[in-house]
Amino acid sequence: MTVTPLSAHAATHATARTAPAFRGRIGRDARSGHYAVPGRYRLHLSTACPDGLRIAVVHSLLGLDTDCPATFLPAVPADPERGHAVLRPLYEASAHRYPGPALGPVLSDSWSGRIVSTHTPDITRDLSRFGGAGPAPYPCGAESEIEAVERMCRQGVDEAAQRAGAAEGGQAERDAALGTLLETLGALDRWLDGRAYMIRDQVTAADVEVWTTLVQLDTVHRQHLDATAVHRIADHPALWSYARAITAHPAFGGHLDLAGIERRHRARCQGLESAGAAVQILDWTAHTTRP
Repeated sequence: MTVTPLSAHAATHATARTAPAFRGRIGRDARSGHYAVPGRYRLHLSTACPDGLRIAVVHSLLGLDTDCPATFLPAVPADPERGHAVLRPLYEASAHRYPGPALGPVLSDSWSGRIVSTHTPDITRDLSRFGGAGPAPYPCGAESEIEAVERMCRQGVDEAAQRAGAAEGGQAERDAALGTLLETLGALDRWLDGRAYMIRDQVTAADVEVWTTLVQLDTVHRQHLDATAVHRIADHPALWSYARAITAHPAFGGHLDLAGIERRHRARCQGLESAGAAVQILDWTAHTTRP
């Protein structure tokens, strides 16, 4: 499976959009400062946000409701400029006169009242430090494979879909982005034909990444694509069959907040809706299993 490299402009935009404010890590023992003590940490996230959804799925796969409880935030803060009121004390305790909005996802430390991390990849990996009752999302020896899947989804699907539906730029640029998107989906479709999971014979973080990316593609990105493009995206039967099957897993479908995703999209989106908005690829609610 080939990943098309990001252009310099796209890479800069992606870095600015996702750059974390805090990147503490959970270590293996007390020497690390932040170490895995049951009940010490709390997650704050919204499953309407793709990063929050990723973390929520991994959290459920590990069964960490008691060891690292989660607070679920509204899809849209009451005050978009300041963010979520419940998170302001954490941000202000962690950064003097913090000027930005208080947004999730956040992993906080109840001992200090401060933020450990707002960086989704670190948080999802560090949750495994608590052990957990479920299968390991990051099995030994699979890290490079998972990272390759993450890059593929980010560059070949998420960012390509954004460029394909962008109002700015020329038609040639949008067509090239759509080509990248369809090429990536085709590679995933061929890879998943006859397979239940991405890289192992059990659910891993690679499946979390692919599923969350497909949710975002069908619920957000398609709204800015034309109907022909959405039909071409839908024409990957193995990929969307895989998405239906994964959605039936309670740790995945149980966190799917379609109404919240829609509210968040409407609050953030500055683009024009296109004909593809009327062409739903998957009936996600028909395959959702609540825990």
